[in-house]
Amino acid sequence: MNPQALRQRFAGQVYLPGEPGYDENRRSLNPTVDARPALIVEAASAADVRTAVGVARRHDLPFSVQATGHGTHTANDGGILVRTSRMTAALVDPDRRIARVGAGTKWGAVLAAAEPFGLAPLSGSSPDVGVTGYTLGGGVGWLGRRYGFAADSIVRAEVVTADGRTVTASADRNADLFWALRGGGGNFGVVTSLEFRLYPVAEVLAGAAYFAADRAAETLAWYRDWVATAPDALSTAVVLRHMPDSAEVPAAVRGRRVLLVKAMYAGDPDHARCLLRPLWNAAGPVLHDDLRPVPYAAAAMGGTPARYLDLFPTLPDPVIRALAGAHEDGLASTVEFRHWGGAMAAPGPDAGPVGHRDLPFSVIVDASVPALNAALSPYGTGGSFLNFLADPARTDSAYTPENLRRLRSVKAAYDPDNVFRAGHNIAPAQGSGNLAM
Repeated sequence: MNPQALRQRFAGQVYLPGEPGYDENRRSLNPTVDARPALIVEAASAADVRTAVGVARRHDLPFSVQATGHGTHTANDGGILVRTSRMTAALVDPDRRIARVGAGTKWGAVLAAAEPFGLAPLSGSSPDVGVTGYTLGGGVGWLGRRYGFAADSIVRAEVVTADGRTVTASADRNADLFWALRGGGGNFGVVTSLEFRLYPVAEVLAGAAYFAADRAAETLAWYRDWVATAPDALSTAVVLRHMPDSAEVPAAVRGRRVLLVKAMYAGDPDHARCLLRPLWNAAGPVLHDDLRPVPYAAAAMGGTPARYLDLFPTLPDPVIRALAGAHEDGLASTVEFRHWGGAMAAPGPDAGPVGHRDLPFSVIVDASVPALNAALSPYGTGGSFLNFLADPARTDSAYTPENLRRLRSVKAAYDPDNVFRAGHNIAPAQGSGNLAM
């Protein structure tokens, strides 16, 4: 391969090792990934993506795609890295309640385009996350209990396949590929444009209320039972956190160990506070409350770095005591209990392969403590939503066995040589026929 000669084949910018821009464009948000590809292509269009796939196939080079770098978990050394950060179109059809985006579009652009029409996408916690990677991985956000996974809202995708073709995936075209894309990640091709539904949400009640953590175990036990009565429009999480002793933290909770309840309600804010009042009473006096009505586009809820993550069918007392004790003893700075369910657990008959829809709780800890992990293990499932997984070796844990078998068959049909193997890889099934048409 002659990288200099290849430069002429792309409309977008090409970066080679040692050139200005190379280090900036190879960088992931994951500090453990230090990729050094042979060639970085800042794709200007689907044509550049097709060319890059062809080069990787012809020279048997590793191939990967990166928009914002949020989902990059493996290093592409010596291969072709396609950056989609220039493909940032975000168009909204308010009558159909549909958005169409380019491969590199961030959620902030979609939020801005949809807000004037009183519409909202099923975005995540940050407007700086790329739409495509988030959505293909399932997409779990604060409107999920009301409207489902982001992957469930996809209606159409344009995809560059491993053999260099551009195909359309929808309910009536390449239906197996369409099914696999809605939760199967980037295993089946490079999505160059995506269409998905928007929802009539203009304003939400969002934020958090802070309480002393002295009664954490009792409050969590109460929360475990209370969420069974929560309507789908209400999403909540309980977080145990050691607050920094710094000026930007509200004085009432500065430097304290707190229990905070994060909430978002898509509906009347006064009704939301009525729904939340019993939980407030259980948690104790409010130290600080920043819940307020805001445009959905401004409701940045943040997240918890995951060193430990598991999904639970319930939160039994031993789990609650172990996690509350680990936080009190300083073994973990942040522990997050998140309630799911609702529309996420009630998909339509044609839903994609997003796994563990029936599990109502996730637990995230910002530290990995062997003794704590062992204490939790008998009660967790070992599963995870794909978007939450940092370890590619655990990819299979994001799916049911039945869906994983079907995903491997679709992989064999569209990418039998496993060209798209970077990151959360699903290996192609052996001996499957080629279904790609």
